[in-house]
Amino acid sequence: MSFSFKQLAIPDVLFIESRVFPDARGFFAEIYKYPEFSQCGITKHIVQINYSKSEKNVLRGLHYQKNPMAQGKIMRVISGEIFDVAVDIRQGSPYYGKWVGETLSSENMRMLYIPEGFAHGFCVLSDKAEIMYQCTNTYSPENERGIIWNNPDLNIQWPVKNPVLSEKDARYPSLKKADNNFIYPG
Repeated sequence: MSFSFKQLAIPDVLFIESRVFPDARGFFAEIYKYPEFSQCGITKHIVQINYSKSEKNVLRGLHYQKNPMAQGKIMRVISGEIFDVAVDIRQGSPYYGKWVGETLSSENMRMLYIPEGFAHGFCVLSDKAEIMYQCTNTYSPENERGIIWNNPDLNIQWPVKNPVLSEKDARYPSLKKADNNFIYPG
């Protein structure tokens, strides 16, 4: 297999490592292969790929799209380093309101799979970071929603003290007041 998949404290969020093939010229690594990803439960097809560049201490999130336009995401850092967070917002989930976070970088080449039903955000730890993420649904402005990054009920341990936020991200409501139509299937 070209990838290893590890469940995190919230089992639906997967930590993914690619097998890297270095040589004198540099390296080669696969970043996505449907047959292997589908064997680990990531069965929805990728329909959109996004690219983001941010400066140190920028925090983007916590974002999600409501059903029927919910998005799963596979996050990967092209350059720099980020702290990437997924929050379970599926009503009725045993992990509702819980979060997991991982450091992703161009050096460690790790990825994070965040399924539908999760709010997502990241903050930049390096001087700059470029992120590419694959989505299982297209962007839908009318279904775009969010949760305030410093919601005390979530208690996310962000590694930045005074993040740089967009106006929109700074105005998002708490999880309790968020417009959310995700129901845990279990």
